[in-house]
Amino acid sequence: MSEVCDAARFLLLDEAFPGRKKVQVVELRGTRKVEVYPVELLLVPHRDMGTPHSAQFSQIDSIDLVLRTAREKFLVRPEKETRLWVKNSQGSFERLCNTRVTVLDAALKSGQLVVMETRSKDGTWPSAQPQAGNKASKEDEDFQGQPGICGLTNLGNTCFMNSALQCLSNVPQLTEYFLKNRYLEELNFCNPLGMKGEIAEAYADLVKQAWSGHHRSIVPQVFKTKVGHFASQFLGYQQHDSQELLSFLLDGLHEDLNRVKKKEYVELCDAAGRPDHEVAQEAWQNHKRRNDSVIVDTFHGLFKSTLVCPDCGNVSVTFDPFCYLSVPLPVSHKRVMEVFFVSMDPRRKPEQHRLVVPKKGKISDLCVALAKHTGVSPERMMVADVFSHRFYKIYQLEESLSSILDRDDIFIYEVSGRSAICENSREDVVLPIYLRERTPARDYNNSYYGLMLFGHPLLVSVPRDRLSWDSLYHILLYRLSRYVTRPSSDDEDDGDEKDMAAKDSIPKPGHVAGGSSQNPGPEQAGPSSGVAGGSRAPVNNSPGPSHWPQRARRKHLFTLQTVNSNGTSDRSNFNEDTHAQPYIAIDWEPEMKKRYYNEVEAEGYVKHDCVGYVLKKAPVRLRECIELFTTMETLEKENPWFCPSCKQHQLATKKLDLWKLPETLIIHLKRFSYTRFSREKLDTLVEFPIRDLDFSEFVKPQNESAPELYKYDLIAVSNHYGGLRDGHYTTFACNKDSGQWHYFDDNSVSPVTENQIESKAAYVLFYQRQDVARRAKPQPDLSDPPAPPACGQPPNSEFMDVN
Repeated sequence: MSEVCDAARFLLLDEAFPGRKKVQVVELRGTRKVEVYPVELLLVPHRDMGTPHSAQFSQIDSIDLVLRTAREKFLVRPEKETRLWVKNSQGSFERLCNTRVTVLDAALKSGQLVVMETRSKDGTWPSAQPQAGNKASKEDEDFQGQPGICGLTNLGNTCFMNSALQCLSNVPQLTEYFLKNRYLEELNFCNPLGMKGEIAEAYADLVKQAWSGHHRSIVPQVFKTKVGHFASQFLGYQQHDSQELLSFLLDGLHEDLNRVKKKEYVELCDAAGRPDHEVAQEAWQNHKRRNDSVIVDTFHGLFKSTLVCPDCGNVSVTFDPFCYLSVPLPVSHKRVMEVFFVSMDPRRKPEQHRLVVPKKGKISDLCVALAKHTGVSPERMMVADVFSHRFYKIYQLEESLSSILDRDDIFIYEVSGRSAICENSREDVVLPIYLRERTPARDYNNSYYGLMLFGHPLLVSVPRDRLSWDSLYHILLYRLSRYVTRPSSDDEDDGDEKDMAAKDSIPKPGHVAGGSSQNPGPEQAGPSSGVAGGSRAPVNNSPGPSHWPQRARRKHLFTLQTVNSNGTSDRSNFNEDTHAQPYIAIDWEPEMKKRYYNEVEAEGYVKHDCVGYVLKKAPVRLRECIELFTTMETLEKENPWFCPSCKQHQLATKKLDLWKLPETLIIHLKRFSYTRFSREKLDTLVEFPIRDLDFSEFVKPQNESAPELYKYDLIAVSNHYGGLRDGHYTTFACNKDSGQWHYFDDNSVSPVTENQIESKAAYVLFYQRQDVARRAKPQPDLSDPPAPPACGQPPNSEFMDVN
């Protein structure tokens, strides 16, 4: 009753003061109040902020009413896009993004300055243009080109972002959605899963600029900043994956434009024996109850997932939405590996070989493949990874090849045989040998000498009954004889008795790395390696160390020392297990090394004929990739399925089928393969159709009365050139207005013909369903001459500049 009286009392004020605005009763946040003083705002256009126009608004009026009032006052044409800024108490301007909130919610006060900004005809906002760029902006306004034919500046390793944006910009219905400002009514500022509309607005700005026809290229700096703000993985200027950015962008646009303002809880239900079409319809409706946007309308489809328990036979059928298809490529089960073979014959240089081995093979498979080229038995081989002049690892025969990376330097050494030991056999030990050079220290008394590793290490077979320093010295001198010159008679002297202690034996080693001891037999040479005019070294008459004259008073070229596995410290300095594998270092004095050691010859190697071999990769069709995607598979141990019937985690069989296809289908070719030990890019050529990609055989169920629902035409391709560590992204896209294909390489755009689109670089494919939007203009003629080089044809990956 008091509220009515209060309202009546204030109505008397209207009669007493006829000039003031009419008093009204409003409901503010659930409470009825009488609004006596409306909010008086000062409206000004951005182009002329000197003459403000006063306008009064109720606190319950929406910001949209303020915007409409400003448009009427400043005579803005209906097709022009505008937005509002408000000047705060600190003197800076803030955007009034959400026009659906009230004046009260926006905290606007009387006397505040509200600025209306109108988008320029080139798609930019005047406030977003830097002062230094005004001249360039005026030049762009004078430029008139084909809308959509606009490059994107590379900000530093942002070609992945440019490629994804160009593909998405050439999806017709999505671009029309932004160009016709339909997104303004659907911006969702309160979605906790969204980005407060900022990603959608930043993308809209890019689309409007690119399709204004007034830019040759634009700088996506604002968009890059927004992406980095909401997705920290894209901060900075590191190279990323265009598909990963595309996935983030589609999800961000969906949440920013989600028509569902308050998501309800939806319980997922299993089929439980119901018909598939009923379960699929229920799953799609449940998805739309929480997710309803232009992204869902354009890109979302539906999977049918079937899981079968291997124990109880329980079948689980669910239907799940998807935004894109990540299809695998048929992978070759072979792998090409480059190795260096080091023969026991010191006269033969190391040979470089290119071997084809099973991807999931073992070290023994690598030895078998090399044996076919060298004629040396696999049992007489040891495989090692050499890094920084030392053995990083000596492999056992049963180890997996997956632990060897493509960048590793793999050496395979010929050693004595590994057959069973006979009574009369001689047990051999395989010793790892390092090369070191003494370097004088820089302290004041030169009392310390540093030792630096150099050259390639060796694995040398030594008879156990000859494990003495003197015998080992001559054996190693023989193995190094190709690049180490023996001292002549003029170099002989009385020597040093303590350096010739032939009876001092090496500490007895324990188990030898790589295999068991054998009778080494004669020093055996491998097949012809092209050394010495391609002649084959003798097998049985090679002069071994036992044939050398044993002169007790010859000058030693180097000294020997037991060291640790890194070759950096003497074993005698550590309390190590005497049965551990011994490592021997050959220590050279600088003068002796300079005089007798030939570094050029030591680094020399020859290439076997197999090095020119290239594993040919037959092209695959896109249909094969989709078939592989829909093939039944067994779940991995790391990802079991909990069976609701037998109440246990099971390695069930899983099969995916396509149930509902979207208007625009994105197909991601999984070219990048990552395992625990290896990473590789598959550069297989995937043959994909430009037109009439038919999915009818993959969709269940089929609608035979509408075959156009399963036919697609290509509209864009994201390309990746290069490898894993470095690469470059570009785009092929078909302009929705002209039907002409163009090649987008950052800020460069050039026309191309359809026969240039298919390449090994194709990474993400965009297909448009034929029934959605048929192109009014005729398709480009395949017989059209190719674009001239000046326009920038698609580059060959061999000559591609990479970031």
